[in-house]
Amino acid sequence: MINNALAKRYAKALVQLGSEQGFIDSFRVELANINNIFSANGELRAAFADPALTLAQKKAIMGELVAKAACSELVGNFLLLLVDKNRVAFLGQIVQTYEKLADEFSGVIRPVITTAFPLDDAQVASIQSALEKKTGKKIIPQLVVDKKLLGGVVTQIGDIAYDNSVRTQLNQIKDILQKG
Repeated sequence: MINNALAKRYAKALVQLGSEQGFIDSFRVELANINNIFSANGELRAAFADPALTLAQKKAIMGELVAKAACSELVGNFLLLLVDKNRVAFLGQIVQTYEKLADEFSGVIRPVITTAFPLDDAQVASIQSALEKKTGKKIIPQLVVDKKLLGGVVTQIGDIAYDNSVRTQLNQIKDILQKG
């Protein structure tokens, strides 16, 4: 719980800074790149957790990483602040929280659309249009193919699921027939 509050505090500050400067989307890309580097490199994560390394050494490592990733000055300073405050271990949570807050700020929803078969562009556009009309927000769908579905579509937006799968419809018919 404390980690979530901490991640939210840092992410919220960065979203506010990004919104003031008009850099929300570029910050998202830069943070995702840095997070991918950290996720893929266990030695790098271990270096920042190592108490034998001094703060200056950790800042030098982060500075090199920022330079190689071609981060903006603001994101670079943010990452160096994480080093100063010994919060680099929370980078993944901060990035996830940043993405959620940035989407909220930008009025974007990223629903997970699960189907039995791959959808063509026209079908995706139709679903996207219907969801935009229903929610009043910009939709960026994340498509998943699940062979366990018989057919239909299951759309997950946050905690809400719109289940229009064939299996669910068959179960509803079964319940109606059993109840008479």
